[in-house]
Amino acid sequence: MSDLRRLEERARDARRPHAGADDGLVVCDNLVRVYRTDEVEVQALQGLDLVVEEGECMALVGASGSGKSTLLSILSGLDLPTAGRARVAGHDLLALRRRERLGYRRHTVGFVWQQTGRNLLPYLTALENVALPMKYVRVPRRKRAARAAELLDVLGVAYCRDRRPAELSGGEQQRVAVAVATANAPRVLLADEPTGELDTASGEEVFAALRRANEELGATVLVVTHDPLVSEQVRRTVRIRDGRTSTETLRGPGGGGAEEYTVLDRAGRLQLPRDHVERYGLRGRVRLTAEPDHVGVWPDRAHDSDPSA
Repeated sequence: MSDLRRLEERARDARRPHAGADDGLVVCDNLVRVYRTDEVEVQALQGLDLVVEEGECMALVGASGSGKSTLLSILSGLDLPTAGRARVAGHDLLALRRRERLGYRRHTVGFVWQQTGRNLLPYLTALENVALPMKYVRVPRRKRAARAAELLDVLGVAYCRDRRPAELSGGEQQRVAVAVATANAPRVLLADEPTGELDTASGEEVFAALRRANEELGATVLVVTHDPLVSEQVRRTVRIRDGRTSTETLRGPGGGGAEEYTVLDRAGRLQLPRDHVERYGLRGRVRLTAEPDHVGVWPDRAHDSDPSA
Protein backbone atom coordinates (compact mmCIF):
# COMPACT_ATOMS: atom_id res chain seq x y z
CA MET A 1 0.00 0.00 0.00
CA SER A 2 1.37 3.42 -0.94
CA ASP A 3 2.16 6.13 1.62
CA LEU A 4 -0.59 8.21 0.00
CA ARG A 5 -3.23 5.54 0.56
CA ARG A 6 -2.14 4.88 4.16
CA LEU A 7 -2.29 8.61 4.96
CA GLU A 8 -5.80 8.83 3.51
CA GLU A 9 -7.06 5.83 5.46
CA ARG A 10 -5.60 7.14 8.74
CA ALA A 11 -7.14 10.55 8.11
CA ARG A 12 -10.56 9.04 7.42
CA ASP A 13 -10.44 6.79 10.49
CA ALA A 14 -9.56 9.77 12.67
CA ARG A 15 -12.45 11.84 11.31
CA ARG A 16 -15.10 9.15 11.09
CA PRO A 17 -18.13 10.32 13.11
CA HIS A 18 -19.25 8.38 16.17
CA ALA A 19 -22.93 9.12 15.60
CA GLY A 20 -25.30 6.34 14.55
CA ALA A 21 -25.34 5.18 10.95
CA ASP A 22 -27.56 7.11 8.57
CA ASP A 23 -29.10 6.21 5.24
CA GLY A 24 -25.97 7.12 3.28
CA LEU A 25 -22.82 9.18 3.28
CA VAL A 26 -24.79 12.17 1.92
CA VAL A 27 -28.43 12.56 2.97
CA CYS A 28 -30.74 15.40 1.96
CA ASP A 29 -34.28 15.18 3.30
CA ASN A 30 -36.94 17.70 2.18
CA LEU A 31 -34.19 20.28 1.63
CA VAL A 32 -35.38 23.85 1.04
CA ARG A 33 -33.37 26.94 0.12
CA VAL A 34 -35.11 30.27 -0.32
CA TYR A 35 -33.26 33.44 -1.35
CA ARG A 36 -34.93 36.71 -0.40
CA THR A 37 -34.33 40.29 -1.42
CA ASP A 38 -36.45 43.33 -0.71
CA GLU A 39 -38.90 42.55 -3.50
CA VAL A 40 -38.16 39.03 -4.74
CA GLU A 41 -38.28 35.55 -3.21
CA VAL A 42 -36.61 32.73 -5.16
CA GLN A 43 -37.09 29.09 -4.12
CA ALA A 44 -33.92 27.42 -5.37
CA LEU A 45 -34.65 24.10 -3.63
CA GLN A 46 -38.21 23.02 -2.95
CA GLY A 47 -38.10 19.88 -0.83
CA LEU A 48 -35.21 18.00 -2.44
CA ASP A 49 -34.45 14.44 -1.35
CA LEU A 50 -31.14 12.74 -2.16
CA VAL A 51 -29.15 9.84 -0.73
CA VAL A 52 -25.59 9.10 -1.89
CA GLU A 53 -23.81 5.97 -0.74
CA GLU A 54 -20.14 6.02 0.17
CA GLY A 55 -17.93 5.24 -2.81
CA GLU A 56 -20.35 6.40 -5.50
CA CYS A 57 -19.33 8.50 -8.48
CA MET A 58 -22.49 10.18 -9.70
CA ALA A 59 -23.68 13.08 -11.85
CA LEU A 60 -26.25 15.78 -11.12
CA VAL A 61 -27.93 17.23 -14.20
CA GLY A 62 -30.74 19.68 -14.91
CA ALA A 63 -31.59 22.95 -16.58
CA SER A 64 -29.98 26.21 -15.49
CA GLY A 65 -31.74 27.44 -12.36
CA SER A 66 -32.95 23.98 -11.34
CA GLY A 67 -31.01 24.06 -8.04
CA LYS A 68 -27.90 21.97 -8.84
CA SER A 69 -25.29 24.56 -7.87
CA THR A 70 -27.32 25.58 -4.82
CA LEU A 71 -27.25 21.97 -3.65
CA LEU A 72 -23.46 21.77 -4.06
CA SER A 73 -23.02 25.06 -2.18
CA ILE A 74 -24.97 23.61 0.75
CA LEU A 75 -23.14 20.28 0.72
CA SER A 76 -19.78 22.09 0.58
CA GLY A 77 -20.64 24.16 3.65
CA LEU A 78 -20.58 27.45 1.73
CA ASP A 79 -24.33 28.02 2.09
CA LEU A 80 -27.05 27.10 4.59
CA PRO A 81 -30.43 25.57 3.75
CA THR A 82 -33.60 27.36 4.81
CA ALA A 83 -35.29 24.16 6.02
CA GLY A 84 -35.03 20.40 5.84
CA ARG A 85 -32.12 18.14 6.69
CA ALA A 86 -28.65 17.81 5.18
CA ARG A 87 -26.07 15.39 6.59
CA VAL A 88 -22.67 14.60 5.12
CA ALA A 89 -20.43 11.96 6.71
CA GLY A 90 -22.36 12.30 9.96
CA HIS A 91 -22.21 16.12 10.05
CA ASP A 92 -25.52 17.95 10.46
CA LEU A 93 -24.97 20.94 8.16
CA LEU A 94 -27.75 22.98 9.78
CA ALA A 95 -26.21 22.60 13.26
CA LEU A 96 -22.53 23.29 12.53
CA ARG A 97 -21.05 26.26 14.35
CA ARG A 98 -18.60 28.56 12.57
CA ARG A 99 -15.44 26.78 13.69
CA GLU A 100 -16.99 23.36 13.00
CA ARG A 101 -18.02 24.49 9.52
CA LEU A 102 -14.46 25.59 8.79
CA GLY A 103 -13.13 22.21 9.92
CA TYR A 104 -15.78 20.47 7.81
CA ARG A 105 -14.65 22.35 4.68
CA ARG A 106 -11.00 21.59 5.39
CA HIS A 107 -11.38 17.88 6.14
CA THR A 108 -14.63 16.35 4.92
CA VAL A 109 -15.32 17.88 1.50
CA GLY A 110 -13.27 19.04 -1.47
CA PHE A 111 -14.57 21.37 -4.19
CA VAL A 112 -13.68 22.01 -7.83
CA TRP A 113 -15.14 25.12 -9.49
CA GLN A 114 -16.03 25.46 -13.17
CA GLN A 115 -13.89 28.58 -13.57
CA THR A 116 -10.28 27.44 -13.70
CA GLY A 117 -9.12 30.74 -12.20
CA ARG A 118 -11.03 30.08 -8.96
CA ASN A 119 -9.28 26.84 -8.14
CA LEU A 120 -5.60 27.79 -8.09
CA LEU A 121 -3.52 30.66 -6.72
CA PRO A 122 -1.74 32.23 -9.71
CA TYR A 123 1.55 32.95 -7.91
CA LEU A 124 2.10 29.36 -6.69
CA THR A 125 3.32 26.35 -8.66
CA ALA A 126 1.08 23.32 -9.10
CA LEU A 127 2.95 21.51 -6.33
CA GLU A 128 2.64 24.50 -3.98
CA ASN A 129 -1.08 24.85 -4.74
CA VAL A 130 -1.69 21.19 -3.84
CA ALA A 131 0.43 21.42 -0.68
CA LEU A 132 -1.29 24.57 0.60
CA PRO A 133 -4.51 23.00 2.01
CA MET A 134 -2.37 20.60 4.05
CA LYS A 135 -0.69 23.55 5.75
CA TYR A 136 -4.02 24.58 7.28
CA VAL A 137 -4.47 21.17 8.90
CA ARG A 138 -0.85 21.16 10.14
CA VAL A 139 0.61 18.39 8.02
CA PRO A 140 4.43 18.59 8.39
CA ARG A 141 6.17 20.39 5.53
CA ARG A 142 8.11 17.34 4.28
CA LYS A 143 4.96 15.20 4.17
CA ARG A 144 3.07 17.98 2.39
CA ALA A 145 5.52 18.03 -0.51
CA ALA A 146 5.62 14.24 -0.80
CA ARG A 147 1.84 13.89 -0.76
CA ALA A 148 1.35 16.73 -3.24
CA ALA A 149 3.81 15.13 -5.65
CA GLU A 150 2.08 11.75 -5.37
CA LEU A 151 -1.36 13.27 -5.96
CA LEU A 152 -0.15 15.04 -9.09
CA ASP A 153 1.28 11.74 -10.29
CA VAL A 154 -1.94 9.79 -9.62
CA LEU A 155 -3.96 12.39 -11.54
CA GLY A 156 -1.61 12.43 -14.51
CA VAL A 157 -0.08 15.91 -14.12
CA ALA A 158 3.23 15.19 -12.37
CA TYR A 159 5.02 17.03 -15.18
CA CYS A 160 3.20 20.24 -14.16
CA ARG A 161 4.57 20.34 -10.60
CA ASP A 162 6.87 23.35 -11.12
CA ARG A 163 4.59 25.33 -13.44
CA ARG A 164 2.30 28.15 -12.40
CA PRO A 165 -1.37 28.21 -13.54
CA ALA A 166 -0.65 30.64 -16.41
CA GLU A 167 1.73 28.03 -17.84
CA LEU A 168 -0.93 25.29 -17.82
CA SER A 169 -3.75 24.50 -20.24
CA GLY A 170 -7.33 24.64 -18.97
CA GLY A 171 -7.48 20.86 -18.67
CA GLU A 172 -4.20 20.74 -16.77
CA GLN A 173 -5.42 23.44 -14.40
CA GLN A 174 -8.58 21.45 -13.65
CA ARG A 175 -6.65 18.24 -13.02
CA VAL A 176 -4.35 20.12 -10.64
CA ALA A 177 -7.53 21.53 -9.06
CA VAL A 178 -8.74 17.97 -8.42
CA ALA A 179 -5.42 17.32 -6.67
CA VAL A 180 -5.93 20.44 -4.54
CA ALA A 181 -9.48 19.36 -3.67
CA THR A 182 -8.27 15.90 -2.56
CA ALA A 183 -5.18 17.13 -0.70
CA ASN A 184 -6.69 16.51 2.75
CA ALA A 185 -8.29 13.16 1.79
CA PRO A 186 -11.92 14.35 1.85
CA ARG A 187 -14.65 11.76 2.00
CA VAL A 188 -16.72 13.75 -0.54
CA LEU A 189 -15.49 15.52 -3.67
CA LEU A 190 -17.87 18.04 -5.25
CA ALA A 191 -17.32 19.41 -8.76
CA ASP A 192 -19.48 22.13 -10.32
CA GLU A 193 -19.28 21.92 -14.14
CA PRO A 194 -15.55 21.06 -14.04
CA THR A 195 -15.45 20.47 -17.82
CA GLY A 196 -17.71 23.38 -18.77
CA GLU A 197 -14.91 25.60 -20.14
CA LEU A 198 -12.93 22.81 -21.83
CA ASP A 199 -12.85 21.11 -25.22
CA THR A 200 -13.89 17.47 -25.51
CA ALA A 201 -10.41 15.96 -25.17
CA SER A 202 -9.52 18.06 -22.13
CA GLY A 203 -12.92 17.35 -20.58
CA GLU A 204 -12.32 13.61 -20.89
CA GLU A 205 -8.97 13.98 -19.12
CA VAL A 206 -10.56 15.93 -16.27
CA PHE A 207 -13.32 13.36 -15.86
CA ALA A 208 -10.66 10.62 -15.86
CA ALA A 209 -8.98 12.48 -12.98
CA LEU A 210 -12.29 12.61 -11.08
CA ARG A 211 -12.75 8.89 -11.65
CA ARG A 212 -9.24 8.24 -10.28
CA ALA A 213 -10.10 10.35 -7.24
CA ASN A 214 -13.07 8.05 -6.74
CA GLU A 215 -11.47 4.70 -7.50
CA GLU A 216 -7.88 5.19 -6.32
CA LEU A 217 -8.17 7.89 -3.66
CA GLY A 218 -11.47 6.68 -2.21
CA ALA A 219 -13.51 9.91 -2.49
CA THR A 220 -17.25 9.82 -3.10
CA VAL A 221 -17.74 12.09 -6.13
CA LEU A 222 -20.72 14.29 -7.08
CA VAL A 223 -20.37 16.12 -10.38
CA VAL A 224 -22.76 18.80 -11.64
CA THR A 225 -22.56 18.73 -15.42
CA HIS A 226 -24.25 19.52 -18.71
CA ASP A 227 -21.72 17.33 -20.52
CA PRO A 228 -23.25 14.03 -21.70
CA LEU A 229 -19.76 12.54 -21.99
CA VAL A 230 -19.57 12.85 -18.20
CA SER A 231 -23.17 12.05 -17.19
CA GLU A 232 -23.30 8.97 -19.43
CA GLN A 233 -20.12 7.45 -17.96
CA VAL A 234 -21.26 7.23 -14.33
CA ARG A 235 -23.44 4.50 -12.90
CA ARG A 236 -26.03 6.93 -11.55
CA THR A 237 -27.27 10.24 -12.93
CA VAL A 238 -29.77 12.28 -10.90
CA ARG A 239 -31.84 14.92 -12.66
CA ILE A 240 -32.99 17.94 -10.66
CA ARG A 241 -36.02 19.89 -11.87
CA ASP A 242 -37.59 22.91 -10.18
CA GLY A 243 -35.61 22.38 -7.00
CA ARG A 244 -36.45 18.69 -6.54
CA THR A 245 -34.98 15.38 -7.61
CA SER A 246 -36.98 14.35 -10.66
CA THR A 247 -35.50 11.23 -12.24
CA GLU A 248 -32.55 8.88 -11.82
CA THR A 249 -30.80 6.98 -14.57
CA LEU A 250 -28.96 3.82 -13.50
CA ARG A 251 -26.38 2.14 -15.74
CA GLY A 252 -24.64 -1.18 -15.70
CA PRO A 253 -20.86 -1.71 -15.83
CA GLY A 254 -19.18 0.40 -18.49
CA GLY A 255 -22.21 2.69 -18.81
CA GLY A 256 -24.38 0.08 -20.55
CA GLY A 257 -27.99 -0.92 -19.96
CA ALA A 258 -29.25 2.53 -18.91
CA GLU A 259 -32.70 2.64 -17.33
CA GLU A 260 -34.50 5.79 -16.17
CA TYR A 261 -36.61 5.94 -13.01
CA THR A 262 -38.88 8.65 -11.65
CA VAL A 263 -38.05 9.51 -8.04
CA LEU A 264 -40.76 9.13 -5.40
CA ASP A 265 -39.86 11.39 -2.49
CA ARG A 266 -40.54 10.72 1.17
CA ALA A 267 -43.83 12.63 1.02
CA GLY A 268 -45.05 10.41 -1.83
CA ARG A 269 -44.55 13.07 -4.53
CA LEU A 270 -43.07 12.44 -7.95
CA GLN A 271 -42.36 14.47 -11.07
CA LEU A 272 -43.45 12.92 -14.32
CA PRO A 273 -41.01 13.49 -17.20
CA ARG A 274 -42.05 16.41 -19.40
CA ASP A 275 -42.34 14.29 -22.53
CA HIS A 276 -44.80 11.98 -20.73
CA VAL A 277 -46.87 14.96 -19.57
CA GLU A 278 -47.03 16.40 -23.07
CA ARG A 279 -47.56 13.09 -24.87
CA TYR A 280 -50.56 12.08 -22.75
CA GLY A 281 -52.04 15.56 -22.26
CA LEU A 282 -51.62 15.58 -18.48
CA ARG A 283 -52.42 18.88 -16.76
CA GLY A 284 -54.14 20.08 -13.62
CA ARG A 285 -55.71 17.03 -11.99
CA VAL A 286 -54.85 13.48 -13.01
CA ARG A 287 -56.72 10.26 -12.19
CA LEU A 288 -54.94 7.35 -10.51
CA THR A 289 -56.09 3.75 -10.81
CA ALA A 290 -54.81 0.80 -8.80
CA GLU A 291 -53.97 -1.98 -11.23
CA PRO A 292 -52.80 -5.47 -10.17
CA ASP A 293 -49.12 -4.72 -10.82
CA HIS A 294 -48.89 -0.96 -11.34
CA VAL A 295 -50.52 2.41 -10.79
CA GLY A 296 -52.25 3.98 -13.80
CA VAL A 297 -52.04 7.74 -14.36
CA TRP A 298 -54.82 9.15 -16.56
CA PRO A 299 -55.71 12.64 -17.79
CA ASP A 300 -58.79 14.22 -16.27
CA ARG A 301 -61.07 14.28 -19.32
CA ALA A 302 -63.82 16.08 -17.40
CA HIS A 303 -61.33 18.87 -16.66
CA ASP A 304 -60.36 19.04 -20.36
CA SER A 305 -63.98 19.37 -21.45
CA ASP A 306 -64.80 22.13 -18.95
CA PRO A 307 -64.38 25.46 -20.81
CA SER A 308 -63.85 27.29 -17.50
CA ALA A 309 -60.92 25.03 -16.54
